[in-house]
Amino acid sequence: MFEDMARNLTGWLSGKGDENMVVLSSRVRLARNLAGCIYPSAADAATREKVVGYFESMADRSDLFARGKLLRGNDMTPLDRDFLVERHLMSPGFMKDDNSRALFISDDEQVSIMINEEDHLRIQAMSPGLNPDSPHEIAGKFDNAIGKHLEFDYDSDFGYLTACPTNVGTGLRASVLIHLPGLVITKDIDRVISKITKMGVVVRGFYGEGSDVLGNLFQVSNQNTLGVSEKETLQLIASVTRSIIAEEDHARERLMREASEQIIDKIWRAYGILKHARVLTSEEVMNLLSAVRLGVAMKVIDCVDIPKINEILLLSQPAHLQKYYKEEMTPDRRDFIRAEMVREKIK
Repeated sequence: MFEDMARNLTGWLSGKGDENMVVLSSRVRLARNLAGCIYPSAADAATREKVVGYFESMADRSDLFARGKLLRGNDMTPLDRDFLVERHLMSPGFMKDDNSRALFISDDEQVSIMINEEDHLRIQAMSPGLNPDSPHEIAGKFDNAIGKHLEFDYDSDFGYLTACPTNVGTGLRASVLIHLPGLVITKDIDRVISKITKMGVVVRGFYGEGSDVLGNLFQVSNQNTLGVSEKETLQLIASVTRSIIAEEDHARERLMREASEQIIDKIWRAYGILKHARVLTSEEVMNLLSAVRLGVAMKVIDCVDIPKINEILLLSQPAHLQKYYKEEMTPDRRDFIRAEMVREKIK
């Protein structure tokens, strides 16, 4: 299954959608817990397995879940789990200890549901470009379908109750994955992050909380879930993202005005390395692709497009590379094969 998935670009990286030259994807995640059940972090394996059983029973009675698959921890190797993390279908560290956790993935990969992560259910939907309303609508359909059969832990004053107090209320986290090389190069990124943090959002790395920034890709998400409506949260993310895009556009214009020769050289050097290198690490590929993505957006380079850049971005990750070639590799072998793959794709 994973080898087949590796040969297809996941929907949220299609390169389509509003503001697609800057925003890769929009995501919505809903945190839900089942009434009367101990939360995962305090529950033993047997209790968590019961929650998985409740989910399976519910899914069997809902047509919406017929178009997807449920994966258990014991069904997967460590490489399989790394593959799903790279595809942003589950969080790092999920399903590593026993078989009392599970993951539902819809056939189109728009929706994934982590069962017994921090909360009983983490319902996630993703769409390409800047459009948080779309994944919110999709996640809402699955949320409603589950709620018809299972009772959520809900308080009339506080809203949905969650393992972490920062998610109480709507339980909704909306985020965008955004490419900001201009702000990084001009060293304005810290100023912009400080500015938008005061507006009620938080900025994280490529894989979310606790992860590093790779390839000048940042995740921007809402901080508050209590005392605000879902509509207000979605409007906030869209508004803040557009203000960040305006800052990034200004930074790019400044670079072309004040250092055009250096920037154009940086873009073509990155393309040249990707086209001819014989050894590449995944981090190198992400940083080089960042420059090429900038070149495409600024119309400096036209021999590669955004979908192809996104395909290389995904396939260059360690687990994807191994699944794509159906071979477990040492790090040195991966670096050699990765360069070979990039040369072939970029050609």
